[in-house]
Amino acid sequence: MKTDIEIAEEAVVKPIADIASSLGLSEKDLIPYGHHIAKVQLSKIKELGKNKDGKLIMVTAITPTPAGEGKTVTTISLIQGLGRLGYNVVGALREPSIGPTFGIKGGATGGGYAQVYPMWDINLHFTGDIHAVTAAHNLLSAIVDNELVRDNEHNIDPTRVVLKKAMDINSRELRNIVTGLGKDRILGGVPHEHGFLMTSASEISAILALSSDAADLRRRLERMVVAYTYDGHPVTVKDLGCIGALMVLLKDAVNPNLVQTLEGQPVFVHGFPFANIAHGTNSVIATKAALKLGDYVVTEAGFASDLGGEKFMDIVCRESGMSPDCVVIVASIRALMTHGGGVLTDDSTLTLETLKKGLCNLDKHIENMSYYGVPIVVSINHFSFDKQEEMDLVRQHCLDKGVKVAFSDGFIKGGEGAVPLAKAVIETLETSKKDFRYLYDLDMPIKDKIEKIAKCIYGADGVTYSAPAEKAIKQMESDGYGNLPICIAKTQASLSDDSTKKGAPKGWTLNVREVQLSAGAGFIVPVCGTLTLMPGLPKVPAAMRMDLLPDGRIVGLK
Repeated sequence: MKTDIEIAEEAVVKPIADIASSLGLSEKDLIPYGHHIAKVQLSKIKELGKNKDGKLIMVTAITPTPAGEGKTVTTISLIQGLGRLGYNVVGALREPSIGPTFGIKGGATGGGYAQVYPMWDINLHFTGDIHAVTAAHNLLSAIVDNELVRDNEHNIDPTRVVLKKAMDINSRELRNIVTGLGKDRILGGVPHEHGFLMTSASEISAILALSSDAADLRRRLERMVVAYTYDGHPVTVKDLGCIGALMVLLKDAVNPNLVQTLEGQPVFVHGFPFANIAHGTNSVIATKAALKLGDYVVTEAGFASDLGGEKFMDIVCRESGMSPDCVVIVASIRALMTHGGGVLTDDSTLTLETLKKGLCNLDKHIENMSYYGVPIVVSINHFSFDKQEEMDLVRQHCLDKGVKVAFSDGFIKGGEGAVPLAKAVIETLETSKKDFRYLYDLDMPIKDKIEKIAKCIYGADGVTYSAPAEKAIKQMESDGYGNLPICIAKTQASLSDDSTKKGAPKGWTLNVREVQLSAGAGFIVPVCGTLTLMPGLPKVPAAMRMDLLPDGRIVGLK
C-alpha cells in the first residue's frame, strides 16, 4: 500500500474556491485558509434556509476493537462512492483532536484512498477552532478563579467550582490538581482542588457543535453553570458577565470549515466533541448547511451506536430538528471475531466459530438503531485476508435478520470500492420509509432516562449510583434541569462500562459514579465506570513515529 504522501500526490484535488463553486457558493462567501481550506460565512448559510433539505445518512459502527472497524474510511468512501454514481453529495465530519492524534489513535481523516484533504492540516491545527475553544474555556476558568480572589460578590464556594481547565494534549498528571498555592490571595489565588480535561470534553466544544447560529451560541454559553454558591445556587456565565469576551474568542470558530475528499467531493469538517464523553458528532451548523447544499449528506457519529449513534438520535436530533433517513452500521470480520473471543495476535483463534460468536455485537447495534425507526444498512469493511466463507456467513446472517448488507473496499479503491455500499444505501432510501422516534421522553425523571439507555442500548440489568451521583441528580432536578436529555460518559471499548467485556455482555449493572450538568449544551452527563475526561498517553505514543521531512512533508501522522 502506498504512503499517504504518495496517495495525496496522485489525487486530483481542486482549489477550495472550485469546490465551493460546485455547491453554488462564491468566493465572497468564503474565508480562505490557504488553497484547500475555507470557512463558509454564517451569513451565507442563513441564506440557504430556503433550500430543500437533502437526505441524511448517519454512519455508526459496532463496538471498537484493536482490529479496526474502519468507520471514518467507510464514511468518506461512501461520500466518494455516491459521487462516482453521479449524485450531489456533501459530507459532514468532526474535526480531529490533537490529543488522540499524538496519543494512541493517530490521524482521524480516513485512510488509504478514502481521506479528506489536506489530511495533515486537518489533523493538526486546521483553522484553529479547537485552540479557540481552549482559549475561551480557560479564560472563563480564569474569570471564575479571579472572582474567588477578589470580592467574590457571587458568593462562590471554592469547593464547588465545577468548571475545570482545558487543553488539547493528553496529560494524565493534570487530571486532579490543587491550585492557588501562592503566599497570598492576590499572588497565588484561593487554594482549591482543580483539574484539566481534554478540550473536546469541554462543554464549550459541545455548545459550539450544537449551536444553530451565533445568537444560539451566545444563549447557550450564557446558561453554562460554572460553580455553585455557599448556599447551593448555580452560578452561570451570564452571572459573571463575560459572555462578550467568549464570543470574541469564538467569532471565527462558529463558521464551518469546507474541505474535499481525495476525489473532489465537498466535505464540511466542523465541531469536535468526544463521543465517549460528550455527544460525539460534528456541528449542527455544518450538517444543516450540507443538507441545504446536497441531495445526499453523509455524516458520522463517534464510536459505536451505544455512544455517538444514540446521542445523535436523542440529543442532536432533538436540538436541531434533523433526523437521519438511513443508518449505516460499520463492522469488519476481524473485529467481529475479537468480540467472539478471537485474539488478533493468535491466528488460530480467528475462526468461523469466533466470528459466529462475535455476531452478537453486530446484532446488538442493529437492535439499538432499530429503536429509532430508521432504515439500516450494514457495511462490512473488507480486508484482503477476509475469507469467502467468512464473508458469506456475515452476509447471510444480515439477510436473515432482514438487514441489507454490502462489502466495501474504500481503503484500497476509494469511491470505486464503495459503489456497492452506495447503491445499497440509495436502494434503501428509495424503498424504505423512516418512522423516526426518540428512545425516551424528556419529562421522565433523570434516573428513568438513564435506566432506559442502560437497559435498551447497553443491555444492562440495571443502574447503581454513588452517593455523590445521587446528590447531584437531586440538585439538578430541584434546580429545574430534570427535563434535559442524557449524555452518558463511558468506555467506548465495550457496550458495558467495563472495557474488558466484549461481545454483548449480559447480567451486569451500570455504575454511575458522578453526574455532571452541561446546562449550556443542554444535557446531563452521568460518568460511568472508570472513564476519565483527560486521557493519558500509551506506552509508545503515536507522537514517537512522526517527523517533518526537509522538504516540509509530514510522515507518520496516521
